Amino acid sequence: MSSIKVFSLVSLCIILLAHGVTSFEYGEALTKSLLFYEGQRSGKLPSNQRVQWRGDSALKDGSDAGVDLVGGYYDAGDHVKFGFPFAFTITMLSWSTIEFQAQLEAKNELSNALGAIKWGTDYLIKAHPEPNVLYGQVGDGESDHSCWQRPEDMTSPRTTFKIDEEHPGSDLAAETAAAFAAASIAFKPSNPKYASQLIEHAKQLFDFARNHQGVYQSSIPQAGNFYSSSGFEDELLWAAAWLHRATDEKTYLDFLGGSSNSGGTRTVFSWDDKYVGAQVLVSKLVLEGKVEYSGIWSQYKSQAEQFICSCAQKGNSNVKKSPGGLLWFLPFNNLQYTTSATFIATAYSQYLTGKKALIQCAGGIVQPDELITLAKSQVDYILGSNPQKMSYMVGFGSNYPKQLHHRGASIVSIEKNPEPVTCKGGFDLYFNKNEPNPNVLDGAVVGGPDDNDGFTDSRSNFQQAETAIANIAPLVGVLARIA
Repeated sequence: MSSIKVFSLVSLCIILLAHGVTSFEYGEALTKSLLFYEGQRSGKLPSNQRVQWRGDSALKDGSDAGVDLVGGYYDAGDHVKFGFPFAFTITMLSWSTIEFQAQLEAKNELSNALGAIKWGTDYLIKAHPEPNVLYGQVGDGESDHSCWQRPEDMTSPRTTFKIDEEHPGSDLAAETAAAFAAASIAFKPSNPKYASQLIEHAKQLFDFARNHQGVYQSSIPQAGNFYSSSGFEDELLWAAAWLHRATDEKTYLDFLGGSSNSGGTRTVFSWDDKYVGAQVLVSKLVLEGKVEYSGIWSQYKSQAEQFICSCAQKGNSNVKKSPGGLLWFLPFNNLQYTTSATFIATAYSQYLTGKKALIQCAGGIVQPDELITLAKSQVDYILGSNPQKMSYMVGFGSNYPKQLHHRGASIVSIEKNPEPVTCKGGFDLYFNKNEPNPNVLDGAVVGGPDDNDGFTDSRSNFQQAETAIANIAPLVGVLARIA
């Protein structure tokens, strides 16, 4: 390389640093985001398990009900398997994989992405033993949260909870249908037999959700204090949109077109509110000319774009931004909303680019590349380009939350010290110690800073310093796109 080229590269780096521009290794972040799910695994761990500080756990799940519910993922820093956010996580991992399959393959992460999805769908298949029966939770949040133990030592009750015809849960059933349908698309190229199995489960659960209506916490009240649903209309639309994309069957398109409520303009996209997701999937159909841009179809598209406009700061009611530039939605675990909104911007950019289209917002035009710039700005903030100079992805960089609110990460690995940790003993031994966690849960995205960019790295600060499986799934696709 000539001295002139070396000089110009050095000059460019100095200029970028002077302007506060940080270059992140998005590929590394992508690898860690998928590694995270191995740290959250429940059940019998496979021989190719990469997170070595974990061991087998909860090997009798479902035995109280005479079913095999071993496997799946623990929800957050606890050991409950909450079906509602669990299914949303699988839907978003699948969506990430569908839209950015080529990029995942280029980074040698496609097999890990499919592995993360399959660990979830294998469990969900077990949880759906009959057309109108779905096991929606294993473990009780109240008793689980009163213990601080490794999953391998767990002594809290592993009670199972289900929905059925007499005890419906349209939101839970429909979200699980969406997860199955989306996953079927992800698996179709490599495992068509598995994909068709997933579709059958999706169709049965959608029918169950439609024909036996009600919110799931009425049937599983133990979920109400943790993941209460605000309604099921959004999940029905979301599931119909995924089933249509997976099968191309008119019945699901008719369901979307016959709805009297396309959701209106939303303020978040999350495990509880899927309207934006359904609106974006329908907008793709409009952009591709598969439905007419009129009536309810135009409403879906307009409402999807209004949400995106507000994230891009060109809407009528823009999403709040912290002084450091973070899209800020709600105080508790805000980054889950940031990652999902960032995914929406990234996926929609793809749809617009494919049709050489743009968005006309109240505050001006938004081009597809602007949405990628927005996505990068949020990813960069999460990875360390923020006032705290902290990566909110555990294990990325050197300055990240060292006291992640997470039982398994905070207690010395069973591989190093097999002596059991008792339910209450773990609090004094580990939770209350002002020391870094002995295990690093790579890829965990914490709740994140407050609306003024403030963050306290403390195990007791579960509002900011806890992770959850739904936080990371949308980020997988975004990282694959920009890596």
